[in-house]
Amino acid sequence: MLSTLDRHDSGKLGWVDPYGDTLFNEQEAQVARQEVATLARECADDQQKAALVDLAELLEVCTATPGSYLWFIGD
Repeated sequence: MLSTLDRHDSGKLGWVDPYGDTLFNEQEAQVARQEVATLARECADDQQKAALVDLAELLEVCTATPGSYLWFIGD
């Protein structure tokens, strides 16, 4: 689902690099949480929905923990 996002859009999830590392702080994680909710409504695949639920949980923990980061490690 993340590969369908436009990197030039105002959101954060489009910036997740599938080949490199991407780091979100708690403020960026808050913005990304809102994007996940939108993506989940548009998703028809159960496996993708499950992955988005997992991502939402990680983003929520990051958002709730001051000074924390969520690190996406690319290929």
